[in-house]
Amino acid sequence: MTATHSERRLEVRGLPLDPLTEGQVVERVMTALRLGRGGWIATPNVDHVRRASRDARLAGLIRTADISVADGAPVVWATRLAGQPVPSRVTGADLLWSLSGAAALEGRSVYLLGGEPGVPERAAEALQAAYPALKVAGSCSPPRGFEQDPEQMDNCLQGLLAAAPDIVFVGLGFPKQENVISTFADQLPGTWWLGCGAALPFAAGDLKRAPAWMRPLGLEWFFRLAHEPKRLFRRYVMEDAPFAFVLLTWAVLTRVRLALR
Repeated sequence: MTATHSERRLEVRGLPLDPLTEGQVVERVMTALRLGRGGWIATPNVDHVRRASRDARLAGLIRTADISVADGAPVVWATRLAGQPVPSRVTGADLLWSLSGAAALEGRSVYLLGGEPGVPERAAEALQAAYPALKVAGSCSPPRGFEQDPEQMDNCLQGLLAAAPDIVFVGLGFPKQENVISTFADQLPGTWWLGCGAALPFAAGDLKRAPAWMRPLGLEWFFRLAHEPKRLFRRYVMEDAPFAFVLLTWAVLTRVRLALR
């Protein structure tokens, strides 16, 4: 994969962040595609930073991303408090649409990988309804645990190779989607990959996304928690919320240290 990241690449608790807007991310991807170059996009949020801070392998994996942008609002706030702000939050859920729109304009193809059976197909239908010129090269809802089964992984890879898409949206959750991207990307060196989490069920209509007014306020997690309390309570309330406090404290201390130099 090509190194396309910014010379001003920042770091938050050891994870890289590129100070790019959503539009700049899209333009970088499309420019690289015109040059025949692939790569992959990471979208770190608080959960990513928390888990990577305790797992050097995960941190190293995210550092291989060609583009890394802040998906979580607390991550954006941390960059501002630390005195090295990124311009805005850039989410996988938004990039799914903006990259698809750009792909449609340039006659590029996309592939949707992940979600429960039927989810990637419904997401593809929603994208094509919004962008009629979009080429959907294929979709796949792999069985649970497929990443542990060499035969299932090979079946998935063969489908991707046959489709030869320009962009692959991988919605398998962190860090499974990043591990799959890392495994497959070298086989399609001219393809771009986006680890997009819940973006596919959002697009398919299986999950409801928080209203637009809640997103810049950092309340999207609260909306999701209210809709999926059993699945998300431990992660959001017991793990990520305390770590968000730790992250913001780190950012303030970093700003103080910089001021005292």
